Amino acid sequence: MYRLTDRQMMEPALETRKRTLAKAIVWNLLGLCMMSVVGFVATGSLAVGGVMALINTAVGFTLYFGYERFWANVSWGRL
Repeated sequence: MYRLTDRQMMEPALETRKRTLAKAIVWNLLGLCMMSVVGFVATGSLAVGGVMALINTAVGFTLYFGYERFWANVSWGRL
């Protein structure tokens, strides 16, 4: 089992832009898959469902990335 050192526990948990970007991409790929299914079920059309999923993913990706970067710079609640 991995254990943090005392030094690691004392350092602030900062997140790099690269990590935020990777998290946003993976999360939005999952969302794209789900939204494609939901869009197809709701409309009965692969084309309309696909467009809905792509728009949702683009908006969601942008908002998620900005949200994560904002909170990466907030020190409140960190040990």
